[in-house]
Amino acid sequence: MSRVDHTPAAADMLRRLHDQHGDLMFHQSGGCCDGSSPMCYPAGEFLTGDADVLLGELRVDEGFTVPVWMSRSQFGYWRHTHLTIDLVPGRGAGFSLEAPEGVRFLIRSRLLTDAEWAAEERSAAG
Repeated sequence: MSRVDHTPAAADMLRRLHDQHGDLMFHQSGGCCDGSSPMCYPAGEFLTGDADVLLGELRVDEGFTVPVWMSRSQFGYWRHTHLTIDLVPGRGAGFSLEAPEGVRFLIRSRLLTDAEWAAEERSAAG
């Protein structure tokens, strides 16, 4: 089961950013400075650690994936959700790579279905 997905618009922007910056990553925090926007960085520029959870990887194209991380404390609130990264007009706050393009990444969420939640529980159990 994947906890993350992307829209076609987000995929198009990720391709452009990949051409400019190389491998990419997302981090979704709940902090005050970047709000709750998904932040896109060159891979490895944002250091993750024990305070973060790898939600999954966006499969943009064959051989082109983008890992999506979330702060562990934020995951505690969002663990029952599936997240879709979308792209909308406007400038977001922060240092995300898409900001100079006049667009921003946005999280759209939905609750996991009963089947998805059961699969998650089984995988967590071992």
